[in-house]
Amino acid sequence: MKKMCDSFVWLLLIAIFNVSADAQPSEIGAGKKSSTTPKATQSEKPLVLTEAIPLENAKGRFDRFALGAGRLFVAALGSNAVEVINIGGRILDHTITGVPNPQGIAFSPEANKIFVASGRGKVYIYDAKSYDQIATVDFQGGADNLRYDSATKRVYVGCGNDEMTGAIAMIDATTNQRLPEEYNLGGEPESFHFEKSGPNIYVNVPDLKQIVVVNRTTKETKRWPLNDLESNFPMALDEADHRLFVGVHVPPRLAVFDTNSGRLVAVLPSVQDTDDLYFDSDRKRVYMPGGEASSTHFK
Repeated sequence: MKKMCDSFVWLLLIAIFNVSADAQPSEIGAGKKSSTTPKATQSEKPLVLTEAIPLENAKGRFDRFALGAGRLFVAALGSNAVEVINIGGRILDHTITGVPNPQGIAFSPEANKIFVASGRGKVYIYDAKSYDQIATVDFQGGADNLRYDSATKRVYVGCGNDEMTGAIAMIDATTNQRLPEEYNLGGEPESFHFEKSGPNIYVNVPDLKQIVVVNRTTKETKRWPLNDLESNFPMALDEADHRLFVGVHVPPRLAVFDTNSGRLVAVLPSVQDTDDLYFDSDRKRVYMPGGEASSTHFK
């Protein structure tokens, strides 16, 4: 997995995008500005830092986060630990130690369990009340991103590191067992998202320079090429408006796909080395942290 996030006590918001559903690649990619676009004011800033919660014993950097039951679960990759932060109290509640190379995290409120993916080929499962380890599940080639589906009580696992092992696999959150069904991708998966009201899973496979789309109902697979873009790592999904946002490194861009057609509808200049994307459905904004100390705001 491509990693870039420095993991101390702050988060730098590097780029914020308001993406129009009708934006065209030639218009935005060329950096043109609309004469009718109002200048952003101080009150329109999308994020304001209100507080920082220090994690004094954390070392190195963080990887991914998950939310659940009033807590923030943080993969403290550099510390081989998971930090559990009480959001209401703004304090560190607990540290789960001894987790080698923690990467993706998922929380199941129904099972009250925490699932932690390890780059060393396992998913560790913990009781979310006692924080005791319950089970481990093996994944050849490592496990990275995790997504939880409350409708089926399944944890989706991006696993593998080559054309033979790269797949989206599943764990039953109730039984802690790996399910026999999995979707082979032909390369190592990075970020992925699945539809809540539809059958599709969208997966970034940077080695193939593709987005692989898996239909969970028919088991059919489609592949969307990135053309002149490559190193597609982070992803965010706007399911309601049928938009898929993909961060690429070469060149630094935010690519926008129409999920109905698979067509690339916009390409926006972005920060470098982005490793995550966050879509705000209320404000219709995409938050894009990256490796540069700068920001760009598109309207």
